[in-house]
Amino acid sequence: MDLFSVVTPEDAVSKILKALEVPDPARERVPLLDALDRVLACPIVSPEDVPNYPKSTVDGYAVMARDTFGASEALPAILTVTGEVFMGRPAGVLVGPGIAVRVPTGGMLPGGADAVVMVEQAEDIGDSSIGVVKGVAPGENVVTAGQDIKKEATVLEAGKRLGPADLAGLAGLGMEEVHVFRKPRVAILSTGDEVVPVGQRPGPGQVRDMNSTGLAAMAVRDGSEVTLMGIVEDNLDALRSAMASSLDSWDILLISGGSSVGARDLTREVIDSLGPPGVMVHGIALKPGKPAILGLSGMKPIYGLPGHPASALVAYAAVVRPVLLRLAGERNPRHRLAEVTAILSRSISSPVGRMDMVRVALSQEGPGPVASPVLGASALISPLMKADGYIVIPVGKNGCSAGEEVKVILGGP
Repeated sequence: MDLFSVVTPEDAVSKILKALEVPDPARERVPLLDALDRVLACPIVSPEDVPNYPKSTVDGYAVMARDTFGASEALPAILTVTGEVFMGRPAGVLVGPGIAVRVPTGGMLPGGADAVVMVEQAEDIGDSSIGVVKGVAPGENVVTAGQDIKKEATVLEAGKRLGPADLAGLAGLGMEEVHVFRKPRVAILSTGDEVVPVGQRPGPGQVRDMNSTGLAAMAVRDGSEVTLMGIVEDNLDALRSAMASSLDSWDILLISGGSSVGARDLTREVIDSLGPPGVMVHGIALKPGKPAILGLSGMKPIYGLPGHPASALVAYAAVVRPVLLRLAGERNPRHRLAEVTAILSRSISSPVGRMDMVRVALSQEGPGPVASPVLGASALISPLMKADGYIVIPVGKNGCSAGEEVKVILGGP
C-alpha cells in the first residue's frame, strides 16, 4: 500500500466495518440502575398493560358523558354526587345515569363512567349535587387501560443505548434487571521517546502523556472499559511485544503517536506484523488527524493515532467512535451526539476533498448561541480546553461563512 493513500473518514470506517465480522457482544444481566448508558441486548416486551386500569388525568368528577351533553353556564347539567375515589385504592363505587363520583388526578375511573368533568367546570349547588357548566365527550380527561403501552408490545429494540427515561419506563414495567451487551474493552498505548508519565516533570524535549487520558475519557464516555498500557519507547521490538502480549485481553487497541511516515514512526510496521489483514488505511482526508492508521489483526481493530492531542481526539471522533459503538452492539450510534444550532461568528475556509472538524466556543449573543472558532495548532492544549464543541465541514464543502447557521457537536474533541 502506498503511504498516505488518503480516503475519507466515512470510507475508512466503512472499510473496517466491512472487513470486521462483528458478532453480537457477550450479554450480561445487570440491575436496572447499572444499565444506564449500556446497550440493550434484547428487545423489551411489555408484560402488562400500562396503565393497568383506566384513570383520570384531572381532579374532577367521573360521569357518563351523555349526561353532560349541551351543558352550559346558562343551563348546567345537574348530577348527584354519590361517592369519592381515593388514590391507591380500587374505585369501589359505580357511576350510573345522573350520577357523579369525585376522582383525583391519577385515581381509578369508577365502573360505568366514560369521562371526567374538571373540578373547575362543576359548581357545588348543595344537597350533594353539582352543576356541570361544560359538557365532556366520551374519553375526555381519561386514560384507558393499555393506552400508554399494550401488553406484549415491544417498547425498546435491541441495540438501543439506555438513557434515564428508558430506565424509568422499564421501572414502570416492573423490571429490576435488564440484559445488556458487555462493554467493549479498549486498550490505549502511548509511544515515543519524548513522552513521559503524567506525574513526571518533563525535561528538555519531553512532553507529558496527555493523549492516553483524553482518549480514555472519550472511550469511557462512549461506554467502554479502558486499560492504559503505559508508554513504550520508539523501538520496534518493544512496541511489537507490548501489543502482542495483550492481544487477547482487548477488543480494540488505540496507539498514540508514531502514525506518520518519519524514520521512527513504527506503528504501521508493527500492525502489519501482528497478522493479516494488517494495515488497511493510512491517511484520512481529515484536519486535524490526517496521518491516522486503521488496521486489523484478525478481527481486532488497531488504530495508530497522531501524537498531537487535537489530532488524536479528532481522529478518534471521526474513525474510532463509529467502530467502537458498533462493537458495543449499538445500532444507531449517531443519536448519542448532542448538538446545538448556532450562528458562526467568522468565516472558515476548508479545501474541498477534506473533512475539517473545527473547535468552537459557544456564547449567547442576541436571540441565540454564537459559535466562535477556537484557533490553534493541533499540538496546543489550551484550544482544546477553551472549546465547547466542534463543527464538521464535510468533504464536499469549501468552508462556512460568517453568519451561517451551523450545528455544533457538544463535547470533545
